[in-house]
Parts: sequence; structure tokens; C-alpha cells
Amino acid sequence: MRFTRASATGMALLLAFATSAGMVACGGDSPSEPEPEPPGFDFTRDLIAFETERDGGAAEIYLTTTDGADVINITNNSASDWDPDWSPDGSKIAFASDRQGGFDIYIMNVDGSGVTRLTSNAADERYPSWSPDGGKIAFSTDRDGNDEIYVMNADGTSPVRLTNDPETDIEPVWSPDDSKIAFFSTRSGNADIWAMNLDGSNPVNLTNNPAFECAPFWSPDGSMLSFITDRDGNDEIYVMNADGSNPTNITKNPADDFASSWKSDGTTLVFDTDRNGNYDLYSIHLDGTGLTRLTTSSADDEFPAWRP
Repeated sequence: MRFTRASATGMALLLAFATSAGMVACGGDSPSEPEPEPPGFDFTRDLIAFETERDGGAAEIYLTTTDGADVINITNNSASDWDPDWSPDGSKIAFASDRQGGFDIYIMNVDGSGVTRLTSNAADERYPSWSPDGGKIAFSTDRDGNDEIYVMNADGTSPVRLTNDPETDIEPVWSPDDSKIAFFSTRSGNADIWAMNLDGSNPVNLTNNPAFECAPFWSPDGSMLSFITDRDGNDEIYVMNADGSNPTNITKNPADDFASSWKSDGTTLVFDTDRNGNYDLYSIHLDGTGLTRLTTSSADDEFPAWRP
């Protein structure tokens, strides 16, 4: 199930449904290559990957420059392509796609070429996250009957289950120092951000708040996490220390602000928000200043991932 934006009440209902029905989130064979891209797009720049339905069909993965001036579709596929995550060297993007039926994990080059399917399970596999050395990918799957977190080699081999809980465990994100994986879980009876060791041991609830909290993302130096919370009555982007202390509201807006990712220097977040009527990408400094609108499409532009 795709996580949708809702009020705090709607989120509580969604959580109740998710614990009984499957995946909730704030969100093998290689298929044909994408159509050739228009000449002139420079893929070596600082770029942001994101999901959009601006082509009128299922979600595609696009790239935009950090000023929003130049965008390009890199998936060009009739299926739904979600959850982009950059490799540590910025040369590849992992993503989830249902182009072969259920959702599986794929990787591609930054220009959309070299698409390779990594999982081929009847279950839905979502939310890929690369290890800092690029050798492994964590992901979420319901192959065991409920939503758990696995890790596999970056070529799709040797999948290993990390979590083993009857509740929902999804949205893994690998810490930059290669010591922890943060994730979304309902194992406390509420939607919180947790962190665990790389082998799944020592899970710790970082937020422990009655609000709905999801979509964690590490700062580049690993000292902080950004996340979504509705603890103020609407969806905002917060940051907190890696141990869960000092949670701070960055966006402070009555609109719904979602899905954040960090600039490589750690000074700025990109996120999506409906403050102009539909979901567009914005950037903001950690002190709440410098708010800049990056996309202006009439379609929803969502779930950004900033190139490392």
C-alpha cells in the first residue's frame, strides 16, 4: 500500500489499517532500456531525484538541478517507479518498480541506462537504501507475511532478514558511519522512528511520541536525522540528534510538508509540500531560512533524494 498524506486523524486510521493489512509508509531479468534522452542534459551536476506523475501516467523518476531550472525523466516506463536512492558515489540510483508485476528493487545509472532487477520475489519490495561503501542495499519486503527489513548485496545476492517483529518495519536508511540503520516501525503500537545495529540487534525507539512519525533520513555526517511528524497537528519536517534528542521543527508551516533529503554539505534540506495547492519540491536551510521553491509542475512532485 502506498502511503498517502493525510491529517493526524487520517494517519491514525491508516496505522490501524496497516498493522492488519500490510505495508504503510510515509510512502533477475533486466527490462528494456529507457528511450534515448534529449541531448544537452548534464548528468555530472548536483542533482535531486524525485517521483512525479507529470507525464500523465504512473509515477516516474525524474532528476532536477538544485535550482529546478532543468529536469529530465530517467525511467520512461509505463509502470510505477518509486523510492529513488542514490549510490554513495552518485553514479547509480536504486528504486522500486512494479514493471514486472509486484514491486521489486532495481538499480540504474544516473542517466537511466543499465536498468537491472535485483529482487524477483512475489512479495512487494520497497525503500532501497545503499550502504556507505555501496556494497549492500537495505530494503523493505513483505515476503514473510508482514513488512520486515532485509539487506542484500548490491547485485541482489545473499538477502538476509534483519527485523523479526509482527508489526510493520519499513523505510530503512543506512547511517553514514556504517553503524546503524534507522527505520519506521509500529512495533511500539505507534508509528515511530527506530534505529538498530546492522545485524538487526539493539532496536531503539528514537522518537517515542504519540504522533505519527515516518520517513527518516540521515544527515551527511550522521549526527542528525530528518523525519516527518504530525505532532504539531499537521505534517512537518523535523530534525533530531542521532540519539533522538533535541527534536526541532524546521518547516513550521500549516501546509503538509513531507519526505526530506539532505544536501551533501549538511546545510540544507529538500522536501515536498502542498503549500501552493499541489506537491512541489522546496529547499530550506536548517535554521528555517532560505525557503526556495524548486518545481512548479501542476502534477505532484514528491519524495526527493539529493545526490551525495
